[in-house]
Amino acid sequence: MTVTGCLHGRPRDQSGNPALGRLARTAAAALIAAVIVPSAKVVEAAASLAAADTAAEPASPVHVPAGEDCFAGFALTRETASAFARIALGCVQREYPNKPGHVMNDSTDIAGPAALHPAFYGCFDWHSAVHGHWMLVRLLRIYPDLPEAEPIREALGRSLTPQKMRAEAGYFLQAGRQSFERTYGWAWLLKLAAEVRLCGDPPARDWERALEPLVEVIVRRYIEFLPRQTYPIRRGVHPNTAFGVALALDYARTAGASELECLLEQRALDYFLDDRDCPAGWEPDGDDFFSPCLMQADLMRRVIAAREFGLWLEGFLPGLARDEPATLMHPAHVSDRSDPKIVHLDGLNLSRAWCMLGISGALPPGDPRRATLEAAACRHARAALEHVASGSYEGEHWLASFAVYLLSE
Repeated sequence: MTVTGCLHGRPRDQSGNPALGRLARTAAAALIAAVIVPSAKVVEAAASLAAADTAAEPASPVHVPAGEDCFAGFALTRETASAFARIALGCVQREYPNKPGHVMNDSTDIAGPAALHPAFYGCFDWHSAVHGHWMLVRLLRIYPDLPEAEPIREALGRSLTPQKMRAEAGYFLQAGRQSFERTYGWAWLLKLAAEVRLCGDPPARDWERALEPLVEVIVRRYIEFLPRQTYPIRRGVHPNTAFGVALALDYARTAGASELECLLEQRALDYFLDDRDCPAGWEPDGDDFFSPCLMQADLMRRVIAAREFGLWLEGFLPGLARDEPATLMHPAHVSDRSDPKIVHLDGLNLSRAWCMLGISGALPPGDPRRATLEAAACRHARAALEHVASGSYEGEHWLASFAVYLLSE
């Protein structure tokens, strides 16, 4: 099996332009052909998200017109980006409600979220605050003239300061923090750092420098932890190893961090290369927001040579060309978007869609699995995008980031 990346010097596209990302590199580009414009009511609802407390589900920033062909109807338009930005702006500096993953060593560790995490205290938890900031940078990079551009710059400027990043880094170095946000929050922090590197906005260079001490801590955590992690974590929630390795690998290739890149590639091969017949028929678990099988395949497309990835995939998910298993290829049903665990399934539908598109794009033209994967991606996106703004903070504090990742990566 031929592998790629630092182990074999694979050439990479480091343009970093989201418009030249995965969707644009594959035949699935038709998926984003249509323009989706949110209503004024949606924008108003998103702007007041921080104060919203309603049981009724508002209209979504992404509306999928009824009757659309499966390969049309999704795009990160300027209007949609604006609505997503308003959701994040209403969240990244909203301190409560909050779920801290905080180990208290003694009474001096009793403190509120903003005292513990002066930058990433909003959006209910640390990792959601981090990827909320990532989303703002991504939207600013794609549409620097958004109406929300100045509020975005102001929010990022308040958070991404040298003093606050040193404090965030210091938290990781305290006793009892060894597994804090491992590896989900780590991965999103490196994704934020990569996005800031690629952002051409003038303040981004200050943000990049400010992030350096925290990035250094997270990179060192990966380098110290992965050699000790004998077995991967396959569950479809935060500790999922494939997701944590995939986003960190994207960062390493963007930043030219060769030591990290080589380690991540090697561990991906160690963990997953010999896997066969993933039990996708058992999916989903009731609180998944990742598909264990698809997330693993989405990582392996990054590390196995393109000409051999299809062979590996056939052994790993042999039913794809037949659109099987149905439990994987069709969206999960979300029965209650006010439940913080059940609403994970909206995130599952979004992340399944981005994995399917990534896997499809790694297969050669004419491979029958491309068509089934792209159709399934559309079904999943359609099922979830209209519920990003549900009126319940349980989903609203994080789903927009997943939607932006799907529509722009």
